[in-house]
Amino acid sequence: MKLKLYGFLVVTGLFAWSCENNTDTVHAGLVESDVLHWSYSGETSPEHWKEIEKRSNCDGKKQSPINIITKDAVSVHEENKLNIEYSPLTEIGKVENNGHSIQFDFELGDYIRYNKELYALKQIHFHEPSEHKINGITYPIEVHLVHTNESGQITVLAILGQEGEESQLFEMLESFLPLKTGASKEIHKSIDLSGLFLDKDNYFSYGGSLTTPPCTENVNWVVFKEPIVLSVDEVLKLKNNMPINNYRNEQALNGRVVKYNY
Repeated sequence: MKLKLYGFLVVTGLFAWSCENNTDTVHAGLVESDVLHWSYSGETSPEHWKEIEKRSNCDGKKQSPINIITKDAVSVHEENKLNIEYSPLTEIGKVENNGHSIQFDFELGDYIRYNKELYALKQIHFHEPSEHKINGITYPIEVHLVHTNESGQITVLAILGQEGEESQLFEMLESFLPLKTGASKEIHKSIDLSGLFLDKDNYFSYGGSLTTPPCTENVNWVVFKEPIVLSVDEVLKLKNNMPINNYRNEQALNGRVVKYNY
């Protein structure tokens, strides 16, 4: 009996030790403890990311988002040529509530060409209210379409949203909601995202970072000048499925040049 009890205690001790020392589980390039630390409120809000995310670039000099001042932007004509090659047959793979935003993951099929590089659409997610500002104006919502190329560089198309008429595209996306935090749903249905681009030839561009930890500074930002329109109910539905105020505060330009492409 004593031998069995001793064996039980040894196994229990090893299990406890394993749990205590398993905090370095890798998750999307970060350890799990890092992923779980940051948030949008309290002691882990964006103002504290550089303190709590030790292995991040959140204290870098090329951070996003920014306030775009139109009079200070350098006007260029097709210098950073953007071609949007989206197909109406491209499928949404799944939707998930990752605790920070609602994210739709896409199958391969939608691409952009930016600065002669091909980038594949990976996912779209939302921030409420907007992270980027134009002339100090904050919009009710911001949509991020995240693309990557073969070398791992990222180009994000940022579309600001204002309240008005109902959007059929958003009605379709929101038909898969609500989702509880941590939940996901398989979709595998085609969707045409071309309706998001009301004016694809007029946009601001600059070099920046991810707006969430690890705040990596390898992002080409394309912020469209013309906002999309969606209804108040559609804005509220997204808001009710995400953390309140899931946006990062404005970051300093630190000498970076913002271009206005037309």
